[in-house]
Amino acid sequence: MTERSTKTAGTAGTAGTPSPGGPDATGSVPGAVHTDVIAFAKDIGTMGRLLGLDPGTKTIGVAACDPTRRIATSVETIRRKKFADDGARLAALARERSAVGCVIGLPLNMDGSEGPRAQSARAFARNLSAHFARVNLAMPLLLWDERLSTAEAERALIATDTSRRRRAQVIDQQAAAIILQAVLDRLYYLDG
Repeated sequence: MTERSTKTAGTAGTAGTPSPGGPDATGSVPGAVHTDVIAFAKDIGTMGRLLGLDPGTKTIGVAACDPTRRIATSVETIRRKKFADDGARLAALARERSAVGCVIGLPLNMDGSEGPRAQSARAFARNLSAHFARVNLAMPLLLWDERLSTAEAERALIATDTSRRRRAQVIDQQAAAIILQAVLDRLYYLDG
């Protein structure tokens, strides 16, 4: 996947255009939606918790990391309702954990192209960025290639002999942890 950065907050602006608030004193755009991990890394600094999200049609898997960004752990699975309810729960989780950024899984097709699910993830990111800005919680978001994260989570849960019923309850939050851990590993590589 080629990496590029799209800095838009909410629905304002177009690709590559900052939000109406514009860059802050450090050149960062609060609430920017990135596809480039390097630009995202500049916006989030070197310390602080991140949230990882695996948005689906029925649920949103949520994961978080420690402040030193070494390990991602699953947090919860949110049953989707209206976006206002989903956004409010995600804002509450971000505040509880003092998150400085958010990683959202981007479900690309195996050939790297974007289908309806990827377009839905992009719309989710724009809406979440706008919601966070409305509740004074502007933070950078990163769309991250999540191909096969759910399959990897399923294999890990089967390997630990997790029942089918339990797997169905936690698969999305496990996938979110896998997505977030991939970003943490990449950020560690960039710092090193």
